[in-house]
Amino acid sequence: MPDDDNAVLAIAGPTLAHFEEARSRVSRVAVVTPMETSRFLAEILGSRVHLKCENLQRTGSYKIRGAYNRLSQLSDEEKARGVVAASAGNHAQGVALAARELGIAATIFMPIGVALPKLQATRNYGAEVVLRGHTVDEPLRAAGEFSAQTGAVLIPPFDHADVVAGQGTVGLEILDQVPDVETVIVPIGGGGLISGVASVLKQRFAAEGRTVRIIGVQAVNAAAYPPSLKNGVSTEVRILPTIADGIAVSKPGILNFEIIRTMVDEIVTVTDDDIARAMLVLLERAKLVVEPAGAVAVAAILTGQVTNSGTTVAILSGGNIDPLVMERVISRGLAASDRYLKIRLMLPDRPGQLARIAELISEANANVVEVLHTRHGRNALISQVEIDLSLETRGPEHVQRVLSHLIDAGYEPRVDF
Repeated sequence: MPDDDNAVLAIAGPTLAHFEEARSRVSRVAVVTPMETSRFLAEILGSRVHLKCENLQRTGSYKIRGAYNRLSQLSDEEKARGVVAASAGNHAQGVALAARELGIAATIFMPIGVALPKLQATRNYGAEVVLRGHTVDEPLRAAGEFSAQTGAVLIPPFDHADVVAGQGTVGLEILDQVPDVETVIVPIGGGGLISGVASVLKQRFAAEGRTVRIIGVQAVNAAAYPPSLKNGVSTEVRILPTIADGIAVSKPGILNFEIIRTMVDEIVTVTDDDIARAMLVLLERAKLVVEPAGAVAVAAILTGQVTNSGTTVAILSGGNIDPLVMERVISRGLAASDRYLKIRLMLPDRPGQLARIAELISEANANVVEVLHTRHGRNALISQVEIDLSLETRGPEHVQRVLSHLIDAGYEPRVDF
């Protein structure tokens, strides 16, 4: 879009016409992602639940939409200068693929510790990757300096009208696939996706005399929007460690904040345990691999933060996850669902005690996964040994049955969190 158009849009945001134009451009590279139904989540919510599977999008997330819409509108002179971006994953891949499709040179700054699959994918799309720093803030600064020095066009991950218009094409697809939608639940980082989706749906429904509810979800350790909305201005927060690194943004975008404050009905937060449990549910019940940031909408349903929603669409925003991280998250999800139990016991240091514990656990129909047996535990008396047990269990009731069985036998199990 021309600069004067962007100045206007910085206040009002894209119109339905802008979103339709974006769809015609984005359709050259992005696929129309599936809309799956979930009986499991519908039973919890008490209404129909659909899953918008952007985790199955090209590059593994919705980010290709906004990136391609932005890059495709650069002038020939801007394209010749190349583009630069900073990202820990999804935005990097979106910009890299969009640049390749449009024949534009792309430089992507990524943190040194970025997951190997994301690094390799970005390089495979043809971008030059520069590793810089250990957080996303350092690559962002480096990308800005690179743009100033070389003239390369900086492609923001969320705070631009063209990016918002591209991400809003997800909303147009929701309208096509679930025309009677009443509530849409959207992950929020900087706010690009929810800005676009909320703008599309609110404008279309207002024109038709209908209403729609938009709920945003942030990770509790990276929730910049609640204080920003309370303060009435985009507010920076300190990011704490979270598995949802894809939405760990310390400050809302300026354009995004203005759209969200007027068009988003509610914002809720979820913990890492909530997110891990949601990923496990999606894997088991829907057979979908979703990254932590992409699972927060489902986490909001599982934790009861969404109620009376009517026909609901939860957006699964991405599926790019390192297999090693997936392994840890599954373990975390199992523990959060009371299907993986760690306990510590003090036993008399004499033969047969370990066998007795194993027998009791077997009687309670639990399965021993791992055992650590030591005489050197800090809390053990000289006549005792300390034993740590990792068990497979089948939910909260089974956990209590296992613990009660051990207690009834005269032991004092301590749950190790």
